Amino acid sequence: MRVKSLVALLVLSVATAGLPGCGGATPDGDAPPAPVAASAPASGVEATGPAVAPADRSGLGGPGASAGPKPSTKAGALKAGNPNGGADVPAEARAVDTSRPTRTIGSGTAASCTSAAVVKAVAAGGVITFDCGPEPVTIRMTATAKVRNANGPRVVLDGGGKVTLSGQGQRRILYMNTCDGAQGWTTSHCQNQDHPQLTVQNLTFAEGNSTGEQAEGGGGGAIFVRGGRFKVVNSRFVRNRCDRTGPDLGGAAIRVLSQYENKPVYVVGSTFDGGVCANGGALSSIGVTWVVLNSVLRNNRAVGTGANPAKAGTPGGGSGGAIYCDGNEFTVRIAGTLIEGNKANEGGGAVFFVSNDRTGTMRIENSTLRRNPSDGFETRGYPGIFFLGARNPTVTNSKLS
Repeated sequence: MRVKSLVALLVLSVATAGLPGCGGATPDGDAPPAPVAASAPASGVEATGPAVAPADRSGLGGPGASAGPKPSTKAGALKAGNPNGGADVPAEARAVDTSRPTRTIGSGTAASCTSAAVVKAVAAGGVITFDCGPEPVTIRMTATAKVRNANGPRVVLDGGGKVTLSGQGQRRILYMNTCDGAQGWTTSHCQNQDHPQLTVQNLTFAEGNSTGEQAEGGGGGAIFVRGGRFKVVNSRFVRNRCDRTGPDLGGAAIRVLSQYENKPVYVVGSTFDGGVCANGGALSSIGVTWVVLNSVLRNNRAVGTGANPAKAGTPGGGSGGAIYCDGNEFTVRIAGTLIEGNKANEGGGAVFFVSNDRTGTMRIENSTLRRNPSDGFETRGYPGIFFLGARNPTVTNSKLS
């Protein structure tokens, strides 16, 4: 393990000060105190942080909603996540029941499932399923599907385990932003409203690319979300991209900002593979709480250089090979999950976690983090992790190597 001097690298998250309403950014020029190297994690330590699931909301699958459709076992059906994860999935984190959809994309053939049909359905909102014939299908997106904020409160996109949405390496695939006037403002507090509630499940998102997108700081090669609620269930994200440089942008697969009352983004039974971005080769956020259950994150890369704020003469970035989390008060829980083969040019080959006001916490339970090199810096005793928060990460029945 290589540990470089952190003095110049850990004045973090300056770029977030320009994001209105995101919460968790330090004022320009405020340097956090130098970190103390963490001690080695103790196996079996009792988990800390919030243990009670947030109140159930209809759009996220609460009591009365079924566990949702089971993934198909037919040949070619989607296989995602860590089947041996074993982490309990709370009711609101499960797939939404889509047995009575609001609308259906396609009329029974692959040819009927078009980019235009996806864009139209997502804008209309509701519970959306696909009828593209019996075989797996790839829909090549020629435009980004955007959620209209008034057309909810639930927006559910369920591919039935047979649909891939491809950005063709040219565009972001899915976008939701409660503070984007072009998508309609529905409250006076757009950064903290409980709708729309977006769920993607039983889908593959491939070759999304948000390079050059500058709104809200960019990032989110496959999916960008600000506001409302968001969760991912039984889905795959492969070969997604966002800008390769920048001190704070990230999320080759997913970028999230400003979730309602800091309720968690759930990622359940899903796989993230081969993502590349300046930071957060899979997931990235500012001031957002995550619960990642029974998932796999592998072969993702944070390829920026110069960290955050960017060192003189560098474009910045390079942290969080798989996961990049910045902000003030937020938590991350990783359970039943495999994180392997990810890499960061700077800090946190697996996870980069910085809570600027040192209130944030992280828990790792029944998980394996291995072979996630940090070419610049990481926290002593926690291979693949760079962490600044309220206390050392809690590691229970997990292997870090």
